[in-house]
Amino acid sequence: MNYRKKLYRKLFSVAATAALLTSIVVPAASANMKGVKPGKPYELTIMHTNDTHAHLDTVAKRVAAIKQVREENANTVLLDAGDVFSGTLYFNEFNGLADLEFMNMVGYDAMTFGNHEFDKGTETLANFVKEANFPFVSANVNFENDENMNLLANNEVSSDANDGEVYKGIVKEVNGEKIGIFGLTTAETVDISSPGEDVEFTDYINEAREAVKAFEEQGVNKIIALTHIGLNDGGGDNDLTLAEEVDGIDVIVGGHTHVKLEEPLVVKNGSEPTVIVQANEYGKFLGTLDVKFNKNGKIIQHNGELLDITTYPEDAEAAKILNENYKPAVDEMKKKVIGTASVELNGVREFVRTGETNLGNLITDGMLAKAKTINPNTVIALQNGGGIRESIDTGEITLAEVLTVMPFGNSLAIMQLTGAEIKEALEHSVKEAPGTSGGFLQVAGLKFTYNSTLPVGQRVQSIEVKEDGVNYVSLDPNKTYAVATNTFTAKGGDGYDVFAKAYNEGRVSEPGYVDWEVFTEYVSQQEEQTVSPEVEGRIIDIAN
Repeated sequence: MNYRKKLYRKLFSVAATAALLTSIVVPAASANMKGVKPGKPYELTIMHTNDTHAHLDTVAKRVAAIKQVREENANTVLLDAGDVFSGTLYFNEFNGLADLEFMNMVGYDAMTFGNHEFDKGTETLANFVKEANFPFVSANVNFENDENMNLLANNEVSSDANDGEVYKGIVKEVNGEKIGIFGLTTAETVDISSPGEDVEFTDYINEAREAVKAFEEQGVNKIIALTHIGLNDGGGDNDLTLAEEVDGIDVIVGGHTHVKLEEPLVVKNGSEPTVIVQANEYGKFLGTLDVKFNKNGKIIQHNGELLDITTYPEDAEAAKILNENYKPAVDEMKKKVIGTASVELNGVREFVRTGETNLGNLITDGMLAKAKTINPNTVIALQNGGGIRESIDTGEITLAEVLTVMPFGNSLAIMQLTGAEIKEALEHSVKEAPGTSGGFLQVAGLKFTYNSTLPVGQRVQSIEVKEDGVNYVSLDPNKTYAVATNTFTAKGGDGYDVFAKAYNEGRVSEPGYVDWEVFTEYVSQQEEQTVSPEVEGRIIDIAN
């Protein structure tokens, strides 16, 4: 590889916009748009993945799906919107290089960086980038002062990109037509990962405009933004604002918020529409977007679909590599002891879905501790009982046991909620009491009482919050609190409409960090890595 260091021009950061979408957003599986000009349309199929988070057990099926799409379509590109790193033991053991072998095998065309690509610093990231058989794009990440990445980074939009290097954007020629692809990474990375002081994140709106301008100057009129900023993330940058603020982007292939966009969104802004896609998480789907461009580079027709990879057979070569080179080491890691429980940790279904348990307390304590490292103002943590699937016996705690307790790989979210909204959520939590409910909330940082004999919606009698982390004070219905939970619950899972409203209004940040990793880290931080949580009276049914 030819590692080149380009001349650097200083890019001054400006405050990232947090404006909410004001344009019309239209979901559409297929849209015909006016203004078609004479000339044969150009057809392109965009395959896309995002937030795979080292979920490799099904990667052989993903490889098969990609190969089939390529066989069925003449013009294709394959893109990843970031967060290949972190989430399973495959990453803990292989630092992304296991994932990369399959990405190289199937021929990705470009990838942008997710925040989790920085979880182990830029040395681990540089090792990943160097081994890639494709280029990386991120217009708003400046590596000029970083000793590990600076020789791999190019401060330009390139029509002659090298594999294993980083660009603001690249021009990819597909069957005679030039496609511009540029990348964006959330500026939240500084707070929610470990990029180091020498990596600079510049304003995503300004950088996007500069990238579009650079493409247009090269005669490129088909432009894809490959982003890891979230569809409508509350962290200060997102795809909806990008589509509203920047003209000239035809397609946004997004990640970060793990959204299952079964139909693309169309943002009608300016003279041309912008089509937004995102393919959920963990490699469950291969996203496909078929687009037709007129001769001026305007999308005149599109159709998007998420292909369920479980419906595909395994690619034999990929399955062989996984089972021989990677899976044995992961199976061995599951035997690792991560700590000791001096008491039984109660995760029995009937208990975690009806009342406070010591395991629920331990999980939420760990969640709150992690959230505080990201947002020190976080004072409450909530865990749905349905996300706790098993108990842990007294004695050594293995990784396998932890993965059994929390098998869904739910990741951390931090919500901004009023006290009134928190009370509404707690009413929903106990609405089935004394019966069981997967939405029953285990809690940390607060305690509350309720009366299960009263009408639903009128059961919660008192709520107190540890605002200073030590002393309980009464919840203020008009005050806004930072509340940690998992993304399933934050998006309205288990019927939490009050959380879904906050999410849709951009009041939820998604730093990630998978639940079992948060739990494991918290246990390891305890004295002698030993835990002995108790039931403390955080949740009391005064009817009993």
